[in-house]
Amino acid sequence: MTAFPAGTILGYPRIGRRRELKKAVEAFWAGRIDEKQLETAAAELRAANRERLAELGLGRDDSSIPESSSFYDQVLDAAVTVGAIPARFEDLRDEDGSIGLPAYFTVARGEGDRAPAEMTKWFDSNYHYLVPEIGPETVFSFSSDRLVREVVEAAEAGFRTRPVIVGPVTLLALAKASDAAPEGFDPLSRLDDVVAVYAELLAKLKAAGAEWVQLDEPALVSESLPATTAQLADAAQRALAALGGSTERPSIVVAAPYASLDETLAVLAAAPVEAIAIDLVRGAVPASLPDLAGKTIVGGVIDGHNIWRGDLAGAFAKLEALRELGAASVSASTSTSLLHVPHDVQDESKLDARLVSWLAFADQKVGQVVTLARGLAEGREAIAEELDAASAALADRRDAPGVRDGAVRARALSEADFSRDSYADREAAQLALDLPALPLTTIGSFPQTADIRRARAQFGRGEVPQDDYEAFLKAEIDRVVALQEDLGLDVLVHGEAERNDMVQYFAENLDGFAVTENGWVQSYGSRATRPSILWGDVSRPAPITVSWASYAQSLSAKHVKGMLTGPVTILAWSFVRDDQPLGETANQVALALRDEITDLEAAGIAIIQVDEPALRELLPLKKADQPAYLDWSVNSFRLATGGAAAATQVHTHLCYSEFGVVIDAIRALDADVTSIEAARSRMEVVADIAEYGFDHGVGPGVYDIHSPRVPSVDEIESLLRRAVDELPLRQLWVNPDCGLKTRGYDETVASLRNIVEATRRVREDVVVPA
Repeated sequence: MTAFPAGTILGYPRIGRRRELKKAVEAFWAGRIDEKQLETAAAELRAANRERLAELGLGRDDSSIPESSSFYDQVLDAAVTVGAIPARFEDLRDEDGSIGLPAYFTVARGEGDRAPAEMTKWFDSNYHYLVPEIGPETVFSFSSDRLVREVVEAAEAGFRTRPVIVGPVTLLALAKASDAAPEGFDPLSRLDDVVAVYAELLAKLKAAGAEWVQLDEPALVSESLPATTAQLADAAQRALAALGGSTERPSIVVAAPYASLDETLAVLAAAPVEAIAIDLVRGAVPASLPDLAGKTIVGGVIDGHNIWRGDLAGAFAKLEALRELGAASVSASTSTSLLHVPHDVQDESKLDARLVSWLAFADQKVGQVVTLARGLAEGREAIAEELDAASAALADRRDAPGVRDGAVRARALSEADFSRDSYADREAAQLALDLPALPLTTIGSFPQTADIRRARAQFGRGEVPQDDYEAFLKAEIDRVVALQEDLGLDVLVHGEAERNDMVQYFAENLDGFAVTENGWVQSYGSRATRPSILWGDVSRPAPITVSWASYAQSLSAKHVKGMLTGPVTILAWSFVRDDQPLGETANQVALALRDEITDLEAAGIAIIQVDEPALRELLPLKKADQPAYLDWSVNSFRLATGGAAAATQVHTHLCYSEFGVVIDAIRALDADVTSIEAARSRMEVVADIAEYGFDHGVGPGVYDIHSPRVPSVDEIESLLRRAVDELPLRQLWVNPDCGLKTRGYDETVASLRNIVEATRRVREDVVVPA
């Protein structure tokens, strides 16, 4: 057995520092390149990443470089490897039973009447994964050798890499029962069958030359899954006994990121594996270690979730503490995959140099890991200069202007600021809005065309005068409002042509934020975002959205929604300061939004949407930590909206939020209307809403905007009828699952026309004439 590397990372950004993979994948989807060209582009990116990691100090031949690429999603990769694709896609297998790229993408995106796999959030991150569908009928078989081929590819280039795959317990724990499964079926019951295929994979990886394999098992740290901690621990014990007991396998490191392992650490310590990677950023150094039987403990001390340079001396102290607890072998690592952070802060030419000195993107974090590994090998004195430099940057950040703003902190709050009139009083006051039954609306954004992106880029480069750019945006608003009038929607939006991103737009207009040029982070599939950097106290120097909402409202007699992003989502989709409690930062953002709502009301906007799609996303994985989170997150929304008049209808939007898990919190938000993802999960959410007795307005989505499919009128009608059957008509709104920014106009218009027609049919049956 070869030793585990002294320093490593659990994964690396895979979309490309200039989104090379995104562009290649989307070119393949559009038919501009063929499958061979796509494979070549992806191989070139993998090769460049390996060379970069070696340049940064990870070894070419010691398994410290992870083989963690993906064309779309790591959970889908694992499901395809073991053949676990939904039955509706089985005919897409190749003649030999394998699952190729075209079939892989069809599972992810859908095709015709075949709905794609459901999508939801990956633990407490802003990454989305595709949910496996598994039942008693699922036939598991080794169906993709891609990971094996990538190990061979690396070896041919002179690298001995460590292949990474989602482990069998997490794969099944995140799965949902297939449509064919009986009620109450648990995908974890198929563990032995899945493990048999993993054993075959491990044998093939060993034959290909892999010395180590990384099984990612974050399900083992979560208390927010259907399976209990005890069930997950038992499943891990069984799976690892089988996999570790094989002689035809590489050495195994089990990685359990995103929170502490707690009592499950003892289960892994007793398992026949060679290393355990634990998260020491979200989790603490254990008070004691179980008997590790010579295993390596891989200390995840460099934050893979955030971009701060952080306390390097403190990180090294955690590694030293593991040694003092009796770990015979300790390695340094990131707490999670670096999937969640951008590539390289040196790519940012416009960030303030002082701010840059406080930051560490993926490449800088690799450097930190290499430094810590050297410290483990040579002692603290060998890295004293690096530790001192990081500590100096931390002190400089603490004292820098703007990090603490006296005017922001002096703003007094009272209990009354967190509440509005009763919902019954608001509902009565809002009858004056004169909306029909099943009001039709959209979530906010309309497609961001090439013309919009080009105009924005030209304006950003100073090539277009501000007056010309604003005239262009007004013309876009004219077109979007006219389109909605033509379609027959009841509550309109202005389309958000002026916004590059729903969080970045506000970050650009609030003090305390910075934005990046190339800080791309994968959200799902080919979708990437640039999270803003929230580095100081937050305030609003001037109104942000009022002029655009007012202009759109002037074009129509129908109501136009004011569109804001909520405080929790702004935090969740930014890299947030880590020097004060999140609740304090959330309240600062909330007060800025509260001022914006006041100005929107004064401008005559009667319906205001404050989006919180990330409410579920930040929910801590440990149950003990959840009440405090839900308290501050709900209160920040209520602070933002608490000044709105009773007659002002406040909407919020949640996507992929597993409504049933946080339904108490969603009700506590006290929004007048909540729209939520429901189409991809085929309206499953309405059962939770009905059972709970949720009495506020609700808009379960009827159009899955994360797929290029155009849902038929009949499909939408069936979803609407399920909602109408489950919930009182007075509560229901009709809308897509999410904003339309990522879709094209042809599919958007066709889908919205089908929504309007489906709504017309249902209204004819269920609306009683006055």
